[in-house]
Amino acid sequence: MDEKLNVAIAGAGSGYTPGLILSLLNHEELDVKEIRLYDIDKDRNEDMNIIISYLMKKNNYDVNIISTENPEKAFKDVNFVFSQIRAGGMKMREFDEKIPLKYGLVGQETCGLGGFSYALRSMKGFLELIDKIHKYAPDCWILNYTNPETIIAESVRRKYPDFKIINACDMTIGIEDIICKSFGYDRTNWIPVYYGLNHFGWYQSIYDSKVGKDIMPEIINKILNEGLNVEGEDKSWAKTWTNYKTLLDYFPDYLPNNYLEYYLFSEQIVVNSNKNYTRANEIMDGRLKKIKDTVYNIKNEINLEQIDYESSSHGNYIVDMAASIIHNKNERFMAIVPNNGAIKNLRDDVVVELPCYINSKGCEPISLRFDIPDFQKGLMESQVASEKLLVDAFFENSYYKALQAFTLNQTVPNAKVAKLVLDDFIEINKDYWPELN
Repeated sequence: MDEKLNVAIAGAGSGYTPGLILSLLNHEELDVKEIRLYDIDKDRNEDMNIIISYLMKKNNYDVNIISTENPEKAFKDVNFVFSQIRAGGMKMREFDEKIPLKYGLVGQETCGLGGFSYALRSMKGFLELIDKIHKYAPDCWILNYTNPETIIAESVRRKYPDFKIINACDMTIGIEDIICKSFGYDRTNWIPVYYGLNHFGWYQSIYDSKVGKDIMPEIINKILNEGLNVEGEDKSWAKTWTNYKTLLDYFPDYLPNNYLEYYLFSEQIVVNSNKNYTRANEIMDGRLKKIKDTVYNIKNEINLEQIDYESSSHGNYIVDMAASIIHNKNERFMAIVPNNGAIKNLRDDVVVELPCYINSKGCEPISLRFDIPDFQKGLMESQVASEKLLVDAFFENSYYKALQAFTLNQTVPNAKVAKLVLDDFIEINKDYWPELN
């Protein structure tokens, strides 16, 4: 693929869009002709158009920018669509977090019952988006950041098993970045082996090519003795990285995904949560306010020197995937794929997060050459069952399957509270969820 690229950003009103676009334009192996900003929220899309257009002018980028709510204009003949849609926006995320907390359960956007609420909205929104994309660009690649990733990927596996979609999450990069920041490592030397579900996995090893050995035991020891360096992190993430040491205090054999704290220490998470001011409120008062302030400053030509958007690891990760596809580079990434024997002692029809090679054919998972331990396997099997039941509920419009999924979720103590939360979510999500009968 040697021609200049036409790229669409679905969910372009996101605060991650400037970093993603700058990652695209700063990538030495990509030649981008046109970027199309697509969002069903016209106001947010126009705000982002103002910011992106300013960044293009400031940095002298010769790229055409289109802002549209029209799917044909957004997707016709594009080469790539980067999807980061948030069905229901931050308003619904606030309900995802606060309704479970009302009942003494974890309130989090991708974990627990809040994650299930978000998943039922996201499956509907993302599958509808795929229909629109393939109507106008049937040969394009869809690189998906839309959460909750494992559940989204399972719904795609069932409905569109042959479409050119790669589901990815940058959380492992976030873990690796904080470790490198804390202890002076260079992750470009690393060959990590990681397995699990999205936001629900473990590193089995981290081979450092520079020193020629697995350095994961060394990293675990440093975290246990020194903790992670949270300087410069926002309040919520500083708390998360501080809690990371607790995961290792209890289970020091493997490096876990930080989101496991919501499952393994759910009661402590709830006790330390503010039921009236959650992460959604922090983002509305932080990242979303920054967008509005930036638009105001650009329109009025004030404080322009304070506009500080730049390429991000979030953007770099998925953009590097695009480059690996275009140039058939076979580079190694963590991606979310059907298991099909890659983890040999886990059922084949699971969608898992694993190291994969990405090339012009797409995603080729790396099969693990070991059985995963019973502890991790047991946790994963329970989580898989609850997620599959939720996807069943979506496709079958089944209230009963949704109740089973909510009851089985590992943050839930009993069926009674599962039903209370489910019924509250049905009422608040009536404009977004499929009808459950």
